[in-house]
Parts: sequence; C-alpha cells; structure tokens
Amino acid sequence: MVLFRPCFYLRWKDFVTGKLIKVVFRLLSMLSLGNAQRLGRLLGSIAWKLNGRSVETTRKNLRACYPELREDEIETMGRQSLRETGATALELPIMWEWPVEKCLGLIREIEGEELLSDYTAGKQGLLLLAPHLGNWELTGLFFASRYKMAALYSPPNQPGLENYIKTVRSRSGSELVATDRRGIMRLFAILREGGVVGILPDQTPRREGGEFAPFFGIPAITMTLASKLVHKTGAVPLITYAHRLPDGRGFKIVIRKAEAGMTSKDMTESLAALNQSVEKCIAEAPEQYQWEYKRFRRTAPGHTPVY
Repeated sequence: MVLFRPCFYLRWKDFVTGKLIKVVFRLLSMLSLGNAQRLGRLLGSIAWKLNGRSVETTRKNLRACYPELREDEIETMGRQSLRETGATALELPIMWEWPVEKCLGLIREIEGEELLSDYTAGKQGLLLLAPHLGNWELTGLFFASRYKMAALYSPPNQPGLENYIKTVRSRSGSELVATDRRGIMRLFAILREGGVVGILPDQTPRREGGEFAPFFGIPAITMTLASKLVHKTGAVPLITYAHRLPDGRGFKIVIRKAEAGMTSKDMTESLAALNQSVEKCIAEAPEQYQWEYKRFRRTAPGHTPVY
C-alpha cells in the first residue's frame, strides 16, 4: 500500500521548506544593516576558503575580464567579490521583511537624479537596466516607490516561496510580469503607454532570446529584449544600481544614461552598447558585481570556453 504519493510528498516538502525559509528570513531581518553585512561578509570569506564551485567560477570570470591583473590581484578581488555577495545575500531578508519606507531610508544619496526629471509619465516610456551589481532589490524598491513600474519575474526553484516572493516584491506597487510571450507583450504595452519597466540586462537569456555581443571583450550571449523594447517603443534606456556604502552606512542610488549606441536599430551595435553600459557601472564598484554568475556559459564559434 502506498502511504504517500510522490507528488503529495514533493508538494509537502516544498511547503515546509518555504515556511522554514520565511521564518529564517524574519529572524535575520531583526539584524541591523551593518550587522547583516558583517555576517554576510564572514560567510563570503568562509565560502572563499572552502574553494567551491562559486569560487572557481569567480576566478575564471575575473581572469577572462581582467587579463592584465596578476594572480594575487585576482585572488584579492575574488575574495572581496564573494564577501560582497555574502553581504547582498544577508541584505535580502532586510529588503523583503522591513517596511518599504524603512528600506528606502537606507538610501543616503542619489547620483544622476536629474536624468529622471526629463521623464514624464504617460509621454515616453522609461527602461531601467539594473545589472547584478550592489543591491538590485533596493534599486527596484526605489523606482517602484516613485513610478508605476513593471518588472520581469521568473518563478523560484523553490515553489513554496513563490507566493512569498510575489508578495514582498509587489508590496511597493511593482507589477510582476511573467517571462512568457504574454508577459513580454505586456512590457511593450506598458512602455508604449509611457510607463516604467525594469530589467536585469546581464542575465543569460534563452537561446532564442539572445545574440553574442562583446562583454569585457569576450563574446557573451546577450538578451535582445532590452534593445527591442527601446527600438519598438521609443523608451529612454537608463542603467542603475544601488552602490553599497562602507561601514553599514547604507546605499547610493546611481543612475546613468545607457551608451548612445543602444538606441541603434542595428542589433549588433545596440547589444555592444548595452554591455558597455554594464561594464562602465561595474568599473565603479567591481567588487560588488556578482562574479560567481556564469555569464559566459555559452561559447561563440571559434572561441575558447571560459569555464
């Protein structure tokens, strides 16, 4: 006799795991920002010493993107990067559990705010490009608190967390849009209506949704969606990130114009400009970029694999 069907067991396991993660997040959210960052950096240092897969990916990414650096410099930057990734991870419970206004209170400075003064809702769409740099959750909260904004949303690997994530990410009024065809069409409609859309431009897209373009001089599959949104709606592309300030002092929101070539109708030129925009932001805080992400997981014909 079968006491537990596999599907029931998996659903129950997902439910329990999701509940446990939420409890842990609520406990961690009781930490101050500074203490959360210190704990995260400690965990990042431990992860670096354990020398696991993320450490090896970080090293390979840094060697590929900064060939001029000595090996000891790669090690130093890699360790700093993993420490900052740890800080990002421990900031997540704060960004998801603290009230929105309290999170926004962590913003000490806004650089490039004048670029937003040209935007008038309903006249011309605004495409926000937020790479995996600094704290992108806070970037989303900041813009959603000012504008009616939509952002792409992919269901988590842990199904028991889906409702929780949807709730916390939409609590500031942000509309979460699925990554299917219907969702993509919704983004086009929002921008044509003069709305605001947020996208992570440095995620590896599905095979049909990207083309190779240079990223730190290496061909990397780059999403074509951002360029298509700009070309077909006339939206203004801006690139933005939340720069982590030292000693738990908070964050600086940085807003930059995307490289001019991104508005080109030539997709090759547009994608190159998109990646250049991301590169320039990374250059301002390279240790706060998520270098453990396999940005070069697909290899262009005739090129040597990075991993």
